Amino acid sequence: MIKNNILTVKFKNKVNMVALILLLMLPLFAQSQDSNFGNWLIYIGNKKINPKWNVHHEVQYRNYNTIGDLEQLLLRTGLGYTFNNNKNNILLGYGYILSENYVGNNEDKISINEHRIFQQFTSKQKIGKVKLNHRYRFEQRFVENNFKLRFRYFLGLNIPLINKEKDKNKVYLSAYNEIFLNAKSAVFDRNRAYGGIGYHINKKVRIEAGYMNQFFETNSRDQFNIITFVNF
Repeated sequence: MIKNNILTVKFKNKVNMVALILLLMLPLFAQSQDSNFGNWLIYIGNKKINPKWNVHHEVQYRNYNTIGDLEQLLLRTGLGYTFNNNKNNILLGYGYILSENYVGNNEDKISINEHRIFQQFTSKQKIGKVKLNHRYRFEQRFVENNFKLRFRYFLGLNIPLINKEKDKNKVYLSAYNEIFLNAKSAVFDRNRAYGGIGYHINKKVRIEAGYMNQFFETNSRDQFNIITFVNF
């Protein structure tokens, strides 16, 4: 009887996880008629000052096409504090964003500079071997002469794919969905849905590659993301 109950619980957990994956991946299939394919090269680093405090640093080079047609250059840094047995982190950060936006349907571009202050709270969970990550971020954006407020919620998961002892947790499946909401109309800003595969090079470095669909109110854009994570 006890064994049957354990099997039932395990089955329900698997069903719930499959449902969560489908929920995260669903926006990937919500393609609009106006969609362009680009490439994002991303570096995300985390430096521990001590067991509680950390410095976050990040560089993103975003292209409209495969590479060479700059869409955005994003530089982000911040100071974080970890608590609750390394499950939660609060962080105060700053970001600089240079955007190269096309004007109309021609080849002309305009450069837009943005300075951004943000506060975020992250929370980690684990269901079996699956890792869940929640991130709540509030941004104060200084875009040229305009001031904007935006809230973002990120839900991600990480699933190991290889269970052999020598390859334990090296290869994994990654997926996330992130929604962006403005303080003023239009409230809905955008939604990002991502699915990819990653590899742990060692305990401090991992790389990841995947497909992301970013959709707005009237159009969407597709990206192929290559991401490097470094913890030291």
